[in-house]
Amino acid sequence: MSGSLAPGGWSGSERGMWAAFRRGEWFADEGEIRASVVRGLLLAPPPAEAGHLPRLRLRDVRITGRLDLAEAIVPGTLRLHNCRFEQAPCLDGASLGALEMRDCVLPGLSAVGVTIGWKCEISGCRVEGPIDLYGASIGGTLHLENSRLTGHGERRGERALQLLCATIGGDIQASTGLHVDGCTDLRDTSVRGSVVLKRAELLNPSGIALKANRLHIGGNLSCRGLVAEGTVDLCDARVGGGALFEGASLTTEHGPALRAHGIDVGAVLNCCDGFTARGRVSLSSITVRSRVCFHDAVIDVPSDTPALTCRRSTASELALTTREPVRGTVDLSHTRLTVLRGTPDSWPDTVRLEAVVYDSLLPQLPAVQRLPLLTRDPEGFTPQPYEQLAAAYRLHGHDGDARTVLLAKQRRLRTTLPWPGRVWSRLQDVTVGYGYRPMRAVWWLCAIVLSGILLFTRWPPQAVDPGKPPHFQAAIYTFDLVLPLVDFGQEQAFSPRGGLQWAAVVLVCLGWLLATTAAAGANRMLRRA
Repeated sequence: MSGSLAPGGWSGSERGMWAAFRRGEWFADEGEIRASVVRGLLLAPPPAEAGHLPRLRLRDVRITGRLDLAEAIVPGTLRLHNCRFEQAPCLDGASLGALEMRDCVLPGLSAVGVTIGWKCEISGCRVEGPIDLYGASIGGTLHLENSRLTGHGERRGERALQLLCATIGGDIQASTGLHVDGCTDLRDTSVRGSVVLKRAELLNPSGIALKANRLHIGGNLSCRGLVAEGTVDLCDARVGGGALFEGASLTTEHGPALRAHGIDVGAVLNCCDGFTARGRVSLSSITVRSRVCFHDAVIDVPSDTPALTCRRSTASELALTTREPVRGTVDLSHTRLTVLRGTPDSWPDTVRLEAVVYDSLLPQLPAVQRLPLLTRDPEGFTPQPYEQLAAAYRLHGHDGDARTVLLAKQRRLRTTLPWPGRVWSRLQDVTVGYGYRPMRAVWWLCAIVLSGILLFTRWPPQAVDPGKPPHFQAAIYTFDLVLPLVDFGQEQAFSPRGGLQWAAVVLVCLGWLLATTAAAGANRMLRRA
């Protein structure tokens, strides 16, 4: 095929393609071209016409047979527009300068281990079979815009796009118009730029719509407006920029709608501004160097089932201001945050807060408005969430709110004690508020002393030694009875009789009870200090 004349036995369309190739021009013909002829033209190209560069540019042609370019070397750009393939092309192990397929119809594409120096474009195409780019190396951007991909595996819809262990030097542009009926598999792939799935449709309702375990992205993962039916799996992925799911709609028949255990995000993780998950969101052990945002999001799961799991994670901020309260369980246990943002009207029905650590709560609200959240743990009472909330209030100078939280903690603890402990705890609460309401002791003391003064003023006790009675002072006598270990001399000089004796005993007991509970409360406060 190295001569200046087309080989014999070629059809008119094939001869026209041969001539256009020598001039580097587009060849458009609605006729048929054999795949073997295209292969021969690329592997043994004829000399170019003077002043031209040879290129293969086909438009509106039907390619019959299988285009087999396995392990072939094609230095230029292979451009195929609006072409129809009878069989799936094979580019396994091939080396291409660039691949540009636009508006083509083909029953699949096998390009395992292909090396493409520049861009790989499969845009506007209808592919009725899997695209296999396992181990591909693409120097530029992979374009998949406006394509419709349908995989065929054990069941229709499986493995529509397989991009495992691939290396992409630019972006993956798979935004508006991409429709995938089957699994999109990006596991163990490295993308130097961004992955853009903006307003794409990934449909695999009975399985995983996007499988991207250990995907490494240098830029952003943009899934704004993404529609996914089936699980979106991002476990152990690494995203240098932000993971953006604003306005995305994720639905699954079973399992999580979004699963991203161990994901590492260099900027924000936004599941907000209309984000909707019909299925649980699992984000355990994630690291987000900025904010995790669920503002105006909807997580729709049945009541009493896991809705949002964000355990053992680290983030600068978690904004849990969903559009409506989450009906299921939110698990934030063992998570480390700088800011936890949430309002009472967006709190979930049940929430696990064991070992959650944060520095600030926004917006700033009084403790009485935040305490109901701590009662929604399905496991019952645990002290650490109360200690953490009190520490956050104290850090910002709200000591009164901190004491309110610690008082509520003791009251919750009381419900877990046996009845003797509950009685003693109740006495501490009534008398001194467990040490967090010390003025109660003062008011109780005033009430007891005033009662004693009124009683002994009306019915003074008799002197022990009638011959030398000291001057009786009802107030001093009452203090002598009420205050333990204090002796003003009145108690020894006067002895009540009859009912007054029982009244004196009651005052002594009340004094000891008040002193004991006050000492217990003071001891608790000193231990915290």
